[in-house]
Amino acid sequence: MKQVVFASAMLLGAAICSAQGPGDFTPAETNVWGAEYPRLDATGRVEIRIKAPDAAKARVNFWSGPKVDLQKQADGTWTVVTPPLVPGLHYYTVVVDGAEFADPGSQAFFGGGRHASAVEVPEPGADYYGIKDVPHGQVREVWYASKPTGGWRHALVYLPPGYDTSTRTRYPVLYLQHGGGEDETGWIRQGRANFILDNLIAAGKAKPTIVVMAYGYARRAGAPAASGPSTAAADPEARRRVMQEMASTFQADMTEALIPFVDATFRTIADREHRAMAGLSMGGFQTFQITLNRLDLFSHIGGFSGAGGLNGRALDPKVDFNGVFADPKAFAKKVRLLWLGIGTAEPERMREGIRSLHKALTDAGVDHVYYESPGTDHEWQTWRRDLHDFVPRLFH
Repeated sequence: MKQVVFASAMLLGAAICSAQGPGDFTPAETNVWGAEYPRLDATGRVEIRIKAPDAAKARVNFWSGPKVDLQKQADGTWTVVTPPLVPGLHYYTVVVDGAEFADPGSQAFFGGGRHASAVEVPEPGADYYGIKDVPHGQVREVWYASKPTGGWRHALVYLPPGYDTSTRTRYPVLYLQHGGGEDETGWIRQGRANFILDNLIAAGKAKPTIVVMAYGYARRAGAPAASGPSTAAADPEARRRVMQEMASTFQADMTEALIPFVDATFRTIADREHRAMAGLSMGGFQTFQITLNRLDLFSHIGGFSGAGGLNGRALDPKVDFNGVFADPKAFAKKVRLLWLGIGTAEPERMREGIRSLHKALTDAGVDHVYYESPGTDHEWQTWRRDLHDFVPRLFH
């Protein structure tokens, strides 16, 4: 087993921004070393500057915000100051004469199936996902052999503070999945999951827990490389079949390869009572598919902006998953926590899907937790809040 310490290079810049006044721009915390741009002010405005002296047109695309044209300056640079952006992590790309690329001044983050730039707009008063002067866990890279996929698979593993010194202590495990178009680095680099866990554990609000973040895309050994979901995008039924096969393969990978590897490699409490799974968006769908089909392995379940069926419908507690919801009392004895969350500004179809599931579970008498993140969209600020609410409820 190969292990490498995986360190996050980002620090929360709330303290810096709180000392600013409107119009006082400072380099974004997500910039590469020495880059002055992009810059932010205390109101959440972002100033971007790109050097392209021979270009005829330049534009910046914020994935969850404005698309604004840059203005050419006499020195050959292109600049713009955006309207104030809402707090959170904002992906963006720059388009110069039709060519789209990441801003060279920004670190790159994997989202939407590609690397993009991002700026972090601090949320006033929200320091739960920032780095603090508390004991810190470690995030390690691991590689494990997977018979279902016929190859080596990659995952990140958060080990709580004291893991290396408390050598007789065993820990519960949370399997935490990324969303569509992302990878296993997302919960650390964009989601700040390690800092969220550090701060909750230090405050005595959460039990020290191992967190495993695996790559959610999986292909059966021998399957053609062209069997990814993008190849079936134009055909909804074909896409559904591809996603179903991927979900089935990932379930096999997790249950037959990843969980045994983690239990053999780290000091886990290797039983269902001390094993949880949660995920965002696609990862939430994967969580429900895997856990509700394998309640012999999991006792805590969380869906962050995702818990629906393959075609986006809400799950029906009366018919889905072989009737696991049919007897609420029996279900409650097996599942210690069933958690659902959604942002109030997410697309209506997503909101209504989760709300419909919440209502159906309530009507069926199935005990669960339902949380709405006020004012946030299908974005990392929603999922950070979700994780912050979910983790303290685990393993009690």
